[in-house]
Amino acid sequence: MNIAIIGASGKSGQKIMAEALQRGHTVTAIVRTAGKITDKSVSVLEKDLFDLTAADLAPFDAVVDAFSASPGHEKDHQTSLAHLADILSGNQQTRLLVVGGAGSLYVDEQLTLQVIDTPDFPDAYKPTASNMRDAYLALKTRNDVNWTYFSPSAMFIPDAPRTGSYTLGKDRLLINSAGESTIGYADYATAMVDEIEQGQHIRQRFTAVAR
Repeated sequence: MNIAIIGASGKSGQKIMAEALQRGHTVTAIVRTAGKITDKSVSVLEKDLFDLTAADLAPFDAVVDAFSASPGHEKDHQTSLAHLADILSGNQQTRLLVVGGAGSLYVDEQLTLQVIDTPDFPDAYKPTASNMRDAYLALKTRNDVNWTYFSPSAMFIPDAPRTGSYTLGKDRLLINSAGESTIGYADYATAMVDEIEQGQHIRQRFTAVAR
């Protein structure tokens, strides 16, 4: 498949890019600084996310949004995702897959209490989590885009080894057999590329936890 990764030089973007390349997909890294991509097998589009156009994304089967807003600019999570949805509106061939947040997952069976609203949720993470939640809620209303929103577990670990094993869920925070809600970036990338290949969550949110 022909896959574009926005933010391919970031921690999650790098892992998703490596997983896609390992499986033989064609990958284009969309980054603001081309020099950050050193793999010569990867095409590079040096462009700011907010400058991307419908024509830029039209050639791809899937566009992975691994954008990460800088501190103080957390609202960019909302505006960036809205921009991507707008330029992909009506495009039935290109999927938009979002590296999302865990804050909007629910912790109860009735789906009334989200992670971000639990008493122990750190205040320092609330600006990011709340803006990611609002971005997701806006995306949920879009029937003109083939979107998929992928929330990680509560603990999203950059350097955890790849196991290739995970359990999927939808809107509830998952806990594994060890009583932990955790997944490494590498296993998250595995699940993301599995979703790109299999298309099981069109216009849906899903989540994954390490087994």
